[in-house]
Amino acid sequence: MTEFTPLMSLAGGALIGLAAVVLMGLLGRIAGINGILSGLVALPNTSDWAWRAAFVLGLLGSPLAVLMLNGSLPELSVPVSPVMVGAGGVLVGIGTSLGSGCTSGHGVCGIARLSKRSIAATLTFMATALITVFVIRHVIGA
Repeated sequence: MTEFTPLMSLAGGALIGLAAVVLMGLLGRIAGINGILSGLVALPNTSDWAWRAAFVLGLLGSPLAVLMLNGSLPELSVPVSPVMVGAGGVLVGIGTSLGSGCTSGHGVCGIARLSKRSIAATLTFMATALITVFVIRHVIGA
């Protein structure tokens, strides 16, 4: 079962929101991870490369900050094989390309800008997640 962690969740959400506001305020850019990462990989010689690399390094380095603050990392349990995790990652990548963005771009930044397309995309993400969890837990029984 999932552990209820309201303070950690609040802090994480606040940091995500702060990062999105700072990026928009300083650079006028949307904090959509799909766009940031694809721009980093596809455009290695542009002026955008430095901030994109810094953003991705911040994402990857955040567990080190948690380790320094808490003295340990949260325990993670992934109930599927690495192959399934990889397949899920590929499907998410395809979905973000087809949906013209990811949950961070649409859900955090798009809804804050009252984008109708982002609201529709986020509702689709959330409905799909609810259906997937229901099917896995109650139909398949995993």
